[in-house]
Amino acid sequence: MEDTIIAQRAEKAEALRARGQNPFANDFRVTDLARDVRLKCGDAPEEALNAEPIAVAVAGRVLAVRSFGKAVFLVVEDRSDKLQANLFRNDVSEADWALLELLDLGDIVGLTGVMMRTRKGELSVKVQTLRILTKALRPLPEKWHGLTDVAVRYRQRYLDLVVNPEVREVFRTRSRIVSYIRRFFEARDYLEVETPILQAIYGGAAARPFTTHHNVLDMGLYLRVAPELNLKRLVVGGLHRVFELNRCFRNEGVSTRHNPEFTMLEFYEAFATYDDLMVLTETLFREIALHLTGGTQIPYGEHVLDFTGPFRRLSVHDGLVEAGVPVDQIGDRDALLAVAERLGIKGAEALTVGYLQMEVFERAHEAHLIQPTFVTDFPLEVSPLSRTKEADPTLVDRFELYVAGRECANAFSELNDPVDQRARFEAQLARRTGGDLEAHPMDEDYVRALEHGMPPTAGEGIGIDRLVMLFTNSASIRDVIFFPLLRPEA
Repeated sequence: MEDTIIAQRAEKAEALRARGQNPFANDFRVTDLARDVRLKCGDAPEEALNAEPIAVAVAGRVLAVRSFGKAVFLVVEDRSDKLQANLFRNDVSEADWALLELLDLGDIVGLTGVMMRTRKGELSVKVQTLRILTKALRPLPEKWHGLTDVAVRYRQRYLDLVVNPEVREVFRTRSRIVSYIRRFFEARDYLEVETPILQAIYGGAAARPFTTHHNVLDMGLYLRVAPELNLKRLVVGGLHRVFELNRCFRNEGVSTRHNPEFTMLEFYEAFATYDDLMVLTETLFREIALHLTGGTQIPYGEHVLDFTGPFRRLSVHDGLVEAGVPVDQIGDRDALLAVAERLGIKGAEALTVGYLQMEVFERAHEAHLIQPTFVTDFPLEVSPLSRTKEADPTLVDRFELYVAGRECANAFSELNDPVDQRARFEAQLARRTGGDLEAHPMDEDYVRALEHGMPPTAGEGIGIDRLVMLFTNSASIRDVIFFPLLRPEA
């Protein structure tokens, strides 16, 4: 059936060519957007529009056609809004009226005319000239009433955007968030920078990388898993406040929360601590909410998230106690294993104490951290780049922000002791030797940079995709990424 429709539309394209018209023309000049036309006309009645005609030249995709003999009504949509257009047999040329025979839903047209109101008061373009600018050879899906098949929506995002205006709004909101983040940090004297995606040594996160190869140099390369180490090299170089909106790549599974290619904000500030970044993060989330909605409470699923602040703070220690680990046995492996077994954590017997603590904490609490919550004071073992706590050398000055049951930000006071950093890299190498493919590799140049002296610094990463999910009430990360990674079509 679709093949027949495509063939018919191709014939219409040829018919346009036979009339001397390019079915893929690019010579129509648009002077007006539907949104601006509506604002310009306001509530002006038909009499006022007749007295002082408002001429327009608009273009957009045809979403509806209704014919009533000597009158045809179109609904045309441009990037700003929909607008009705009325063609009356006596007001257009014979050639333009004949074009209606070749017009299909989904075609992109250019219209000139003056504004009018119908008997029902609908603002419309009274068409004087009609052009078919782009002949759509394929029909819009499901009789143009919407595209509901999730797999098709993600795979053919262009159709999703055409027929689902709420999807376009999600991505407009994403753009507004990213734009606001830039202004937020620039106003605080941060410098936006760019660091390499292709790296000879990857680092900055516990993750498996994607690998590639440079032919001319005959060397293996990695797609970055995080920009962290390069950003801290810049801090060493005297750029004491830097941020990057970056693309990262992690060779991991795909889920409603994970896409192997994702966008992250990372920022670093010298002479600051992770406590300072908690205050900054509260401010950022609150101001984004105010910027988008005018308030600090937003709906998300069945919840109302409150970004007024201050956010709740929960230490890993206190969370483990709440999970059932005796307060005097937080570091006892057997006690942790007993709780892990009760929680149904698989493979717990292969984990060391620090990783056991985090597995127990996350299984017991993660899904319940709905309102913004800073999880603080992580085990040293799982934080190879974080500064050790002065009061307890088994912990680090680190927090993760959880909202709606998932991690949205990760931050810490940075480790700037090169001797300690080398020792932690070596501990990570031992984990790699033991089979942990996500353990951090050794980076000799980064240690060398620290040996030149990095000022006391705090840094943070915020997942942009998850942030957009929150502020657009989206349940899946695929809803906020234009082209998420999918299995190939059969």
